[in-house]
Amino acid sequence: MRIGVLNGPNLNLLGRREPDHYGTQTLAEIEALLVERAEASAAELTFFQSNDEGDIVDWVQANADLVDGWLVNAAALTHTSVALRDALAGSDRPFVEVHLSNIFAREPFRHTSLLSDLAIGVIAGFRASSYLFGLEALVRVLQGRGEAGAGKAE
Repeated sequence: MRIGVLNGPNLNLLGRREPDHYGTQTLAEIEALLVERAEASAAELTFFQSNDEGDIVDWVQANADLVDGWLVNAAALTHTSVALRDALAGSDRPFVEVHLSNIFAREPFRHTSLLSDLAIGVIAGFRASSYLFGLEALVRVLQGRGEAGAGKAE
């Protein structure tokens, strides 16, 4: 199974950016943890990070037929990008939305996600473990061993 791991703006600064919210692990360290976890599930991961919304949309479109699902930390684009929402919807692939911080315990503008109603699940507030929990849930769904989308409109 192939999973695209998408990281949005400013996540390249992890490890030094607001460690009280995001922790001290770098994006490379989080990716290494994901690779290790994915090997146990025979999942192959493809990573992408960009600070540019257009590059992110292009990457989703270019990889939609190459992946079985997405693990998405859209960062600030979570709250603003209709284009990313449309690209993920158009990919016709399930995705889990993840956040390092608890977006619901932060500024009010972070409480709204333009992606969450499309996601099979949302995991927030567990720092790097959010990615690991999200990967585990996505793998279970892709393998047909887990339920998802209880709140998703059919």
